[in-house]
Amino acid sequence: MIGVSVVIPVYAGAQTIAAVVAELEPLVLGAVTPDGRPFRVIEAVLVWDHGNDDSPLAMQALAERYDWVRPVWLSRNFGQHPATTAGLAASKGEWVVTIDEDGQQNPADIGAMLDTAYNQAALLVYAAPQNPPPHNFLRNAASRFVKRSLLPALTGRKGVEFNSFRLIHGEHARAVAAYCGPGVYLDVALGWLISDVAACPVYLRSEGREARSYTPRRLMSHLWRLVLSSGNRPLRIVSALGFIVALGGFVYAIIVAVQRIQGDIPVAGWTSLLVALLLIGGLILMALGVIAEYLGMAASMSMGRPLFVITSDATVRLRAERNAYLGNRP
Repeated sequence: MIGVSVVIPVYAGAQTIAAVVAELEPLVLGAVTPDGRPFRVIEAVLVWDHGNDDSPLAMQALAERYDWVRPVWLSRNFGQHPATTAGLAASKGEWVVTIDEDGQQNPADIGAMLDTAYNQAALLVYAAPQNPPPHNFLRNAASRFVKRSLLPALTGRKGVEFNSFRLIHGEHARAVAAYCGPGVYLDVALGWLISDVAACPVYLRSEGREARSYTPRRLMSHLWRLVLSSGNRPLRIVSALGFIVALGGFVYAIIVAVQRIQGDIPVAGWTSLLVALLLIGGLILMALGVIAEYLGMAASMSMGRPLFVITSDATVRLRAERNAYLGNRP
């Protein structure tokens, strides 16, 4: 029987959290994945992120009704990712699922995500929505751009998009919670420890309430935290840009020098000014890139990025089970 902890950050969930917990109740009694693996939800960790509605009362009522509901109370509003990280630290299960409070994601998909983890020997499984989120066109378009273009450039991870509906091996989830520092984008921190990542197709539902938690300002702050916690890769992009500008300036310097010799540039001094501007500008960008590399190393240390983390042989066991499953499959 696979034990699963469910972590739910709660900000404005007074209207929806009870329905989400009710959907988890059958899984507490025990269920079977589509491929026949028995599992059960052993706990639901509700992390209150200090929202401004009656979520604390709803959480307290659920904790009194269900002995497997564990509320965690944060002292102030820290944001979704810090609240989720707090829930990971408090979890106990062999696997940990993170899910939103609004009912958009279906807890019934946990079984399929477990099958994906075991069949692909993955320690981290992201939900891969097969239908567009129930948001406006502009937000969906911006989300697609960030996930398909910006995220691969910043993180180097291709093929699997980040999603708040995740299945994480419990030992690794709690290790991430121990090392993840303030201001770090949770999915970036997961990438520090986990390389075996998979995606599981799911279908999103309509939210149980009006989507008012994420204003454009909050979304931009969310994106900026991703950029800042992506390590040295953005800084290396600056260095590469400086090299390209310097190289282009050198090539163009040769062109304008030839034009000056041939008398094609009538304005005296323009050639030397342009050449100096291009070359010095490119060199300055390259120097800033080198300095930024040192700042990036210091930032990585301050964010708590570990040099290494020792875990159990979970990957070996997952791969052995996957191979056995593939060998026995007709």
